[in-house]
Amino acid sequence: MSFDMPIAVEADFSVLWEDDGVLAVGKAAPLLMHPTGEKNEPTLLHGVQELLAYELACGGQVSLVNRLDRETSGVVLIAKTPEAARELGLAMQNRLMQKEYLAVVQGWPLWESACCAEPIGRMAEVAPTRIYVRQSCHAGGRACETHFRVLKRVPGQGAVPPLALVQCSPRTGRMHQIRVHLAWLGYPLLGDKIYGRDETCYLDFIAHGWTDDLATRLHFHRHALHASELTFPWRGRMVHVQAPLPADMAALVQ
Repeated sequence: MSFDMPIAVEADFSVLWEDDGVLAVGKAAPLLMHPTGEKNEPTLLHGVQELLAYELACGGQVSLVNRLDRETSGVVLIAKTPEAARELGLAMQNRLMQKEYLAVVQGWPLWESACCAEPIGRMAEVAPTRIYVRQSCHAGGRACETHFRVLKRVPGQGAVPPLALVQCSPRTGRMHQIRVHLAWLGYPLLGDKIYGRDETCYLDFIAHGWTDDLATRLHFHRHALHASELTFPWRGRMVHVQAPLPADMAALVQ
């Protein structure tokens, strides 16, 4: 299969855990989960379908259970059978899955741990925005909650600001929830083109792709967010899957 390559793509994933019904993989970033209909580029779904070609030929299926943004790396669950899709879908719906993320944020939080329960909705509902997908904290949004804990603080180096490695534990699953809550608290993700210090970075990226100017303004080629752990119920027991911090983010906090 041939692809157009309009922007950077890291078309890679690793198998973290597997049985006859479920596959857990570690997604690289940047990488789309599935085709959007707008761009002809590699996606995680393409790679998983190739890996599970035999199962698909024998009547199996590939269902992506959880979703990660293009620029978020980490654990993704795939159901390989209708049974698994139903069971994991219900677990997701009933909030029986536990998720942990690692984030590298700009600045040193004044707290060691914090909880943000600000409701989240589309920014366009309350204020003008040039970015259709942008979310914001506002009273008309949907209820959500994220817990944060600082794991490490890193001094700034040259033009790069001081950074902190933060563990993020979302209790709900709203669009861009961790990114929006961190920005609300005053510590946006490093490299976040939408919720960082200057949203024009996103518009410039869409128009021109990655440039030297964006590298100077953002200090990192993607938003620094990684889905590090996922615990889910499967066939009467809890399965815990971990994805190690990828090299690009690890280098930021060494």
